[in-house]
Amino acid sequence: MTSKSLYELAQLVQGEVLGDGSLYIHGVADLDSAGKDEITFLTNSKKQHLLLNSNAGAVVVSSKLTEVNKPAILVKDPIVAIAVIHNAFLAKPFHGLGVSEKAHIGENCDIPSEVFIGPMSVLGDRVRLGQRVTIKSGVVIGDDVIIGDDTILHPNVTVYNNCTIGKRVIVHGGTVIGADGFGYATNSNGGHIKRPHVGTVQIDDDVELGANVCVDRATFGVTRIKAGAKIDNLVQIAHNVEIGENSLVVAQAGIAGSTTLGRNVVLGGQVGISGHIHLGDRTMVGAQSGVHNTQKPGTTVSGTPAIPHKKWLRASMAVVKIPELIKDVRKLKKQMSSRQDIQED
Repeated sequence: MTSKSLYELAQLVQGEVLGDGSLYIHGVADLDSAGKDEITFLTNSKKQHLLLNSNAGAVVVSSKLTEVNKPAILVKDPIVAIAVIHNAFLAKPFHGLGVSEKAHIGENCDIPSEVFIGPMSVLGDRVRLGQRVTIKSGVVIGDDVIIGDDTILHPNVTVYNNCTIGKRVIVHGGTVIGADGFGYATNSNGGHIKRPHVGTVQIDDDVELGANVCVDRATFGVTRIKAGAKIDNLVQIAHNVEIGENSLVVAQAGIAGSTTLGRNVVLGGQVGISGHIHLGDRTMVGAQSGVHNTQKPGTTVSGTPAIPHKKWLRASMAVVKIPELIKDVRKLKKQMSSRQDIQED
């Protein structure tokens, strides 16, 4: 989409046009860098004064804000609206460039004509690809893998045997899907005997996996990431984990084996979740927290071990005061000791 009128953009986001709806827009930028042919956005009405210094041709703002110094689209949620508009500008038609001569394709694969498979990629036997799949350079796909329509695998992704990836999935570079889980049986001599992992991984539609994510295959059964979930970079998802629809898992989080997450769960950065527990729908876990027990739906927890967030905030404030409390205790002990010496005399 090279250009669209403000009115056309408003239709994309069910917004209301304020000002010249015939104004043509060619792109999206932030308040500081936007030019006269670009649209910007304002998320905080208290920062309305920043619009005065912006060269943007138009702005997306909250419908509560009706006095704007330039053409605008009024919407309920400016962040959601500008994301939709930005994606519309960046959308490009799929060009199926086919299979690179430098790619290796195994036997009995089902590959449509509308695909792109980049150089140095390797596909095992009996791989099935949907329409408009993009497999970039250096991707390795094992035997019997199924990948749905419009999915993109970025460079150096590895998908082990028998895994299933849905439609419109985005997998960023370096991610590994379907490696063995971390499971061992320790014998009487202290040796560790590997437990076979003969299950699989299923990634549903509209999931995005960041760079260097590890999704381990199940011991038995399925490790599953359900539709719409978004996983940040450097996340560890262990064997038999289930992540619910539209959940968000932020960078460096780790989820131990057989734990399940409900719908719309949010895990902050560096969160650790122990195994064999369940986090109910809409659970939120603060950054760097450690969760060791099952959480009810709608719970917000923080800290290690994780406790209700408000209680954790009070505890954190108490910790800050500990040095002063120790100082006061020492002072009191010194005073008590002095009084005792006087009484003995």
